[in-house]
Amino acid sequence: MYEHDVIVVGGGGAGLRAAIAAQEQGADVAIVTKLHPVRSHTGAAEGGINAALRDGDSWEDHAYDTMKGSDYLGDAPAIDTFAKTAPDEVIQLEHWGMPFSREDDGRVSQRPFGGLSFPRTTYAGAETGHHMLHTLYEQVVKRGIEVYDEWYVSNLAVTDEDDPNDRECHGVVAWDVQSGEIAGFEARDGVILATGGLGQAYDHTTNAVANTGDGVAMAYRAGVPIEDMEMIQFHPTTLPSTGVLISEGVRGEGGILYNAEGERFMFEYGYATNDGELASRDVVSRAELTEINEGRGIDDEYVYLDMRHLGEERITDRLENILHLAEDFEGVDGLEEPMPVKPGQHYAMGGVETNEFGETCVDGLYAAGECACVSLHGANRLGGNALPELIVFGALAGRHAAGEDMGEALIETGPSEELDREELGVPVGLPSEQSDTAEPAADGGEPVEDVDTRSSEEVVSDAEATEEERIETLLEREDGVNHADVRADLQTSMTENVNVFRTEAGLEQALEDIQEARERYQDVYVADKSRTFNTDLQHTIETRNLLDVAEAITMGALARDEFRGAHWRKEHQERKDDEWLKHTMVSWNDGDPELWYRPVILEGHEETYEPKNRSY
Repeated sequence: MYEHDVIVVGGGGAGLRAAIAAQEQGADVAIVTKLHPVRSHTGAAEGGINAALRDGDSWEDHAYDTMKGSDYLGDAPAIDTFAKTAPDEVIQLEHWGMPFSREDDGRVSQRPFGGLSFPRTTYAGAETGHHMLHTLYEQVVKRGIEVYDEWYVSNLAVTDEDDPNDRECHGVVAWDVQSGEIAGFEARDGVILATGGLGQAYDHTTNAVANTGDGVAMAYRAGVPIEDMEMIQFHPTTLPSTGVLISEGVRGEGGILYNAEGERFMFEYGYATNDGELASRDVVSRAELTEINEGRGIDDEYVYLDMRHLGEERITDRLENILHLAEDFEGVDGLEEPMPVKPGQHYAMGGVETNEFGETCVDGLYAAGECACVSLHGANRLGGNALPELIVFGALAGRHAAGEDMGEALIETGPSEELDREELGVPVGLPSEQSDTAEPAADGGEPVEDVDTRSSEEVVSDAEATEEERIETLLEREDGVNHADVRADLQTSMTENVNVFRTEAGLEQALEDIQEARERYQDVYVADKSRTFNTDLQHTIETRNLLDVAEAITMGALARDEFRGAHWRKEHQERKDDEWLKHTMVSWNDGDPELWYRPVILEGHEETYEPKNRSY
C-alpha cells in the first residue's frame, strides 16, 4: 500500500494544478494517472484561456458572459469565484514561463471568442493547452511531486454508511499497467478526481480514447450525485473523418462558415444576426446541422470553414497547427481552400457535484476540471472557459484538500430528502450483482449502527481486495461478450439518439439500448489473459464507466422537457424558467439510479443574476 497526504487522480491541467497547490500548502502529494501527464487530453485544447486582464474589461463582465452562456443554469457563486480568480491564475502561468502569444508592445495577446463581450481569450498560437500542460508539468517536476504514471485508478476506497453524506474517502485502488500490480493508495487528507471528460460515450468526438468518464463513474458509484449530465457540448467545427477539433480560434481570428450554396448562413438565415460565427457553440452547432438537414450541406454531411482571407502570414503565426490538421486528416490546404467541418461531441458541462472548493458530499473526496460540475458552465460552456476552469478550481481543490481554511462554501452538496424526486418510468439501472455498494451484514440483518468503524488502512485494503477479485473474475472467464461490441453499440445509440437534436422517442430508445448493453456486459470477458500492458482489461473496465455515464446523460435529457443551452428537445422548444431553473441530479441508489433536483443559485458575490433572453 502507498501512502500520501493528498492523492490526485489524473495528470491533466486540473490534476497538475491541484497537485502544485496542495504541495505549496505543505502536503505530501502524489499524482496517479493512467497516462503520462504530458499525454493528457488538456494538450489537445487549442483556442485559449479567458481572463479579464485589460483596461475596459472586468471580472464582472466575464462573469455575466459566462452566466448568459450557461443559459442561466450556472451557479453564481462558482461563476463569480471563477471570473475573479482567473486573471491571477493566468498571470501565474506567465510567471512560470508559459509562452503566450504577444502583441508588438509585449503584452499577452487576447482575441475574440464566441459569446464574449470583450476579446479576453489569451492564447499560445493554436496550441494553448499543449503549452499550459507542459508549463504545469515543469512545476510538478521542479517540486519533486511523485507521479505514478500509467497506473489506472479503477475504484475509490470509501466507507459504506447508508447516507452518502456520512461517508468518507480514504484513498483509491489502482493497477500498474506495466506490471499488473494492484495496489491501494491511502490518502491521509484527501483524494482529488481530475480525470477529464467522457467523450468516448459517443462515436464522433473530439475527445481522446482515454476520455471514458472514469472519475464521474467512480464517484457516482461511491454515492456522490452527478449533476446536469444531459448538458453535452457539441463543438461546431470538427473534421468529419475523425472528430479532430478545429479551434474556435479560427473563427475568433475571422474565419467564416459557408454552406453548399456559398451563403454565410449564420447571418443570411438569421441564426445569429449580431455575432454570426462567434455566437455560442450550441447556437452555431444547431445552425450547421439545420443547414445540413435542409439540404444545404456539402455531401449532406458538413459545411465549410474558410480562413483563406486572413492571409498566409496571420494564419501561420496564429493558427499554424490548424493547417497541419486539415492537411493530415482531410487532405485540405487551408491556405488555398476551405475546410470541411461538422458538429462533434466535445465537452461535458455536467459531472461530479462539488462546491466552489471542489468538495463533494463524501468527506475527503474532491473533483476538479471537466469531470466536476461546480456548476460553472450550466447548459453551455463558452469557448476559452475550460482551461481557466482547470487552473482555478484545480488550485482551490488542492489547497482545500491540503488543509487551507477557505470559510463556508455557498454551494451545497449531497442528496437531501427535502429536494424533489422523479420517476421516469423507463428501464434504467444495473443488475444487482454489479453494484459497488456495501454488502449486507453476514447474518442477513442490518448493522446495529450505520457507522463504518474500519480504520482508513482497512477501508483501502478492503477496496483493494474487492478490486483484485473483480479483475481476477474478468480474467478467468474463458468466453463471453467482447466489451468492444458493447461499447460500439452504446456509442452508436448515443450518437443517433442523444445528440444535438433530441426527441422523446429517441431518448427512450437510447435508455432501452443502454439497458440491453448493461445486460450483455454481465457476460463480458477479457481475451488477453496477461497481467502486463493489458489494454483489453483496461478498456473492459472503462466500458462499464461509459455505460454508467451514458445512462445518466440520457436520464437527464429525457427528464428536462425544455430547450436550454446545449439541450434541444423537439417537443419542447422554449426555455421554461418557471419550471427548470434547477439542476438535474442522479444518485446511484444501489445500482438503481434516482433522479432528483437542486435549485440553481443566481445570487452571486455582489449581485443576483436575472434570467434574460439569450441572443447573439
